[in-house]
Amino acid sequence: MSQTPTADQLRNRLVDAIRHDTPLSTAVERALRTVPREAFLPGIDLHEAYADQAVTIKDNPLGGALPLSCASVPSIVATMLNQLDVRPGDDILEIGAGTGYNAALLAELTGHHGHVTTIDIDSDVALHARTMLDHAGYQHVHVMERDGLTGAPENAPYDRMLAAVGLWDLPTAWWQQLGEGSRLVLPLRWRGQTRSVALTRHADTLVSESMQLCGFVPVIGQDGEKTTPLNADNTIRVIHDADQAVDARALGASLSSTAGIEVMSAQCVGSEESFDGVWLRATATDDRICRLQVMPDALAQELLPRPAVPVRSPVLVDGDSLAYLIVRRDPADPQRSHQLGAAAYGPHAQQLAQDLIAHIEAWGTARTTLPRLTITPSQSDAATGSGHVISKPESRLTLTY
Repeated sequence: MSQTPTADQLRNRLVDAIRHDTPLSTAVERALRTVPREAFLPGIDLHEAYADQAVTIKDNPLGGALPLSCASVPSIVATMLNQLDVRPGDDILEIGAGTGYNAALLAELTGHHGHVTTIDIDSDVALHARTMLDHAGYQHVHVMERDGLTGAPENAPYDRMLAAVGLWDLPTAWWQQLGEGSRLVLPLRWRGQTRSVALTRHADTLVSESMQLCGFVPVIGQDGEKTTPLNADNTIRVIHDADQAVDARALGASLSSTAGIEVMSAQCVGSEESFDGVWLRATATDDRICRLQVMPDALAQELLPRPAVPVRSPVLVDGDSLAYLIVRRDPADPQRSHQLGAAAYGPHAQQLAQDLIAHIEAWGTARTTLPRLTITPSQSDAATGSGHVISKPESRLTLTY
């Protein structure tokens, strides 16, 4: 008879699985094997606690698909801790306390000579984190009920800052709390996609060190990202930045009254190969790129050809026309390869499709190359350097390949 695995065994199996796909520093691996995730998720089955998935701890009181707070996917947690590169003795600020699990990991990484402050805008979440940290033996972690956009200036400056919520803009208040040479890791949203970006401060400029695809609950208090329905049932949507014009009526009319076209590129991917880099590269040159979200009802009704990833595919939007990414089996190699292409609608469908194909081909020449991202305060005179600038109310993003 097989024995039920213990929490320690399940924890080590999870870390082994994460390490198989993600290189881990010795310190991060040790922290993941030390901190009991189940202690921060009372009432959750052990197998669920050690599955590589998010666990909701508080639903959004306003409704919607995203929870107010959750325990993040462990593999994403590990990736971001690697990016943060905590050193013993570091002073750390975490924005988004969640369950308290992340703060416990940070406490393990910085050790007895460092200090961890974690903040959350929601009183219930902050209380949960405080209670779980106390029960798990991390009473020295400082938990505060606080708007994450203001940070925690009373414990600044910080050597490391980690945001466990999605940010659309970089708050001005954070600049006063980041020390020179400090590291900031945050899930940053621009043009409809989210990347966990590790940035190092050099005077009035943050410079990227690494970038990983991720998804996070958005921070409360930023509304620069908009969702525009393109049909009456709200099953086809464009998610875009505030500076991007989306004409819902004109686009909806093009989708319903004009025949779409499909144009395929020369680029193929394996069944397990990521092609999210197409989207990332397009954001560095093209302000028309945003996100298309097609819900299951629209797919079932075959209202338009299936996007590459129905809930999050890159789309070029220009007036009354759009072109989005599609994937088709390669006739020459139907078992292994999938061909990338564009489906387009509207009077300018042909041109937009060709523009999207150009982005696909540009990515195909250097698939793993990442852009250099620099961020400066919007009111700063710091030079942005060469590259494509995306201006937001509190910061300027510059992307350079």
